[in-house]
Parts: sequence; structure tokens; C-alpha cells
Amino acid sequence: MNYLLKLSYDGTNYCGFQVQPNGRSVAAAFQDALEAVLGCRPDIKGCSRTDAGVHALGFMLNFHADTRIPAAKLPLALNQHLPPDIRALEARVVPDDFHARYAAHTKTYLYRIHNSPIDSPFAARYYTKVPGRLDADRMQQAAQYFVGKHDFLALCASGSSAAAHGDTVRTITACDVQRRGDDIDITVTADGYLYNMVRILAGTLCEAGAGRLAPEAVPGILASRERKNAGPTLAAKGLFLKSVDYDTPIE
Repeated sequence: MNYLLKLSYDGTNYCGFQVQPNGRSVAAAFQDALEAVLGCRPDIKGCSRTDAGVHALGFMLNFHADTRIPAAKLPLALNQHLPPDIRALEARVVPDDFHARYAAHTKTYLYRIHNSPIDSPFAARYYTKVPGRLDADRMQQAAQYFVGKHDFLALCASGSSAAAHGDTVRTITACDVQRRGDDIDITVTADGYLYNMVRILAGTLCEAGAGRLAPEAVPGILASRERKNAGPTLAAKGLFLKSVDYDTPIE
């Protein structure tokens, strides 16, 4: 059967989701747990490739396996063998041809900023600190210019295979900024993302919030297709894959 499973993980100690030769990956840790529970190591299909240090609240993956363990109890069995910074949240059976990445309609990312000169003693590994006061209203104004179908090459880090092939058009369906005390949350929903796109978008919004960039300058930045015109790439530790939506609701 084909199982779809939701994961939550702290990416601090991992080189990203995908298996890589240069470090420990979330995928390898998950496959170790699968092998311990199922006695085999099935291939897994992740919904994204989250980079080193990036976290996930609702990462989706699928794999094919034969087991007598009911899908509802599979997360409990896997959590007995997963490291404490990775948790399986839920699992269900899906059609055989379902693919967690290719079936995804949109993915939503959350970027967290602690807008204070003083770090939190509890959550510093889960946000980027910006000490100078940011104007969240200006950030929200700038965010709306990213919504729509655009060429996002200006928000793409070098080394992207999509950029090399000229595949840099994406559609952002929502981009919002919300202040909660000293914390600012940036949420972005899109049909796909370029390399470091959300971290550069967040850095650009911070430039607007700091008064160094006019919100209405965003369309010109996108039209330039020049990375140098956008804001800095913020740290990976503030980024979370929040959720994945599929075209057809999964029963």
C-alpha cells in the first residue's frame, strides 16, 4: 500500500530533508525508523527538499510498504525509533499513484522574526533576530506586490537548477505579515519555490520594514531579474515548511 505521512521536525542538526553525502539528513533518519519498524527500507518521496537548518511543521512524504500495522498507529510505532527532533504526526493510505511532491497544489512556508535586541532564552534557534524596530504595515504593503504570477529570478540564490534552465516563474497566492508583540510572522503560499526564495523574500520585506526600501519598489525588483536588487538572504533557522495542500482532498 501507498502511505502518506506527515512529519514535524527541527532541522537544526540536519543537512536538509534529502539524503546527501555530506551530512545527516531527515530522510535518512526517517528511513532508519522505517527499517526498524517494517524490516525494510522503502524509497520515500518527500514533498520538498528543505535546506540545511530549515524546520517543518507539516512535511508530507509517501512510501510503498506492506505491513499489518494500521495506518493510524504507524506514527506511534515510528516515533519509538525516530530521534526526538523528528516526529511522525499522522499517516493514511492513499492511491498507488499518489506522489507527495507532484500531487501538491501549493506549499505554505512560515518565516519567523524576533524583532528585538534581546534574544528569547527559549526559542532563539527558531527565528532570526532583527534588533531594529520594523514597520510591519510597510512590510505587509510590500508583501502584496509579490502576490501573483511573476518571474522570481531576483529572489533566487545562485546555483539553482531552475535558474539555469530558465524555469523561474512561480505563482504566489498569498503573502502576509503579522506582528505579535516582538515577533513578526511572514507566511507565503505558492505553487512552487526557487532556491532560497522565501528567505530572500523575507529579507526584502525586512528592508521595507526598516525604511530602506519603498514597498512599491518590489515590482521593479522582480522586473530587473537581478538578485543584487533584492534584500539579504535571511538565516535558515527562521524558516518552517508550514503545510502542503493537494488538488484533491485526501480522505
